[in-house]
Amino acid sequence: MANEKRPDTMERITTKALADAFIEAEVAKVRAQVGDKKVLLALSGGVDSSVVAALLIKAIGKQLICVHVNHGLMRKNESENVIEVFKNGLDANLIYVDATDRFLNLLAGVSDPEKKRKIIGKEFIEVFADEARKLEGVEFLAQGTIYPDILESIKQAEGKKAVKSHHNVGGLPEDLKFSLVEPLKFLYKDEVRVVGEALGLPHAMVYRQPFPGPGLGVRCLGAITRDRLAALREADAILREEFDKCGLAEKVWQYFVVIPDIKSVGVKDDSRYEGWPAILRAVNTKDAMTATIEPIPYDVLAKITARITTEVDGINRVLYDITPKPTGTIEWE
Repeated sequence: MANEKRPDTMERITTKALADAFIEAEVAKVRAQVGDKKVLLALSGGVDSSVVAALLIKAIGKQLICVHVNHGLMRKNESENVIEVFKNGLDANLIYVDATDRFLNLLAGVSDPEKKRKIIGKEFIEVFADEARKLEGVEFLAQGTIYPDILESIKQAEGKKAVKSHHNVGGLPEDLKFSLVEPLKFLYKDEVRVVGEALGLPHAMVYRQPFPGPGLGVRCLGAITRDRLAALREADAILREEFDKCGLAEKVWQYFVVIPDIKSVGVKDDSRYEGWPAILRAVNTKDAMTATIEPIPYDVLAKITARITTEVDGINRVLYDITPKPTGTIEWE
């Protein structure tokens, strides 16, 4: 378990010069650690894994094998976009694994969020192990672990209860066969973005909206069902499309839809209609340790509501969560 503390003397990375110095130091560390061996990286396409990929490509080139796992919990068209950007655009050494049924079968009937996270994290490692058996010289697993992941996963010395475990920290099995490569583990999210731009990654990629490792699995609350997951994916796509149209996509740090495992009575075609509520969340933060709520104009909320309730099967209400962090976390699970 990654439980080191960020060095007190470590300067915040706020400029390109500081980022360049960090990159130079980490490239040297990676080369010394890895040697001529191969490294596997879970490449989701989010900023953390993208920055790790760029840094490792700079350090070890084709020794890095990027593995994109479609666990069936991705946002709409997410896997297709990852393949296009990284394989076709950046010439990454990319392996695509469609493990949708594998993950969803394991998650069937599991409602506890920590159990879901642990299942997803363990299965990620199993998928990597399967891919590693097909390759030679793979001894390392690279991860986009950042400092808030560690802070929220470990129990602090004063005995505070951990907020939640992360699939890339607390969910790792004790018998992990790979040695870990985690060059970003002492960085906050804003620092990761500065490093990403210094590495030359496209602005849209560096500022891509954060997406949790367990994906929609922690936004489809309770036991995941395929019909509710499909409704969540479509509702999330509508929210992102409307935010793009009105200019909120660049203004809001993270925005998404949550669908709980409850139904309420509604009306559709003049008949009683039981459907799920879709809960909208939009927050701003610098380091993911605290977060404030982004006020969404009412006309935008009304349009999003109209589209979701008319275009997405199974949803009959739209709610807006205005809880900051603390007391809420950014995600619901």
